Amino acid sequence: MNINKIDDALRRLNHTKGATFKCEDFFNLTDAEYLDSDVSAIISLSALQAELVLMGNEYDALQYQRDRAEAYPSLTEQADMAYWDRQNGTTTLDDAISAVKAEFPKG
Repeated sequence: MNINKIDDALRRLNHTKGATFKCEDFFNLTDAEYLDSDVSAIISLSALQAELVLMGNEYDALQYQRDRAEAYPSLTEQADMAYWDRQNGTTTLDDAISAVKAEFPKG
């Protein structure tokens, strides 16, 4: 399990930026103690696991964005396509973007 993901999940559960968390072993976690000057709370393992699953689902739901980012022509290529489309009255850029959107639809 990635320690950064655990830290992100703990922060999301408490909605506090800059908080610190203490536990004996992230990989054999039972409870995590949230430390703040105003608040002290225990986060259950089940709540943490549920938050990690939710974060994974959110990440997976946006896979199409990562796929599109790799598939789109570079900005230089897009600028060149736009120039030649204006010169020739064509729709090369729009066609290229539409093809990527069709190949990788929103979740």
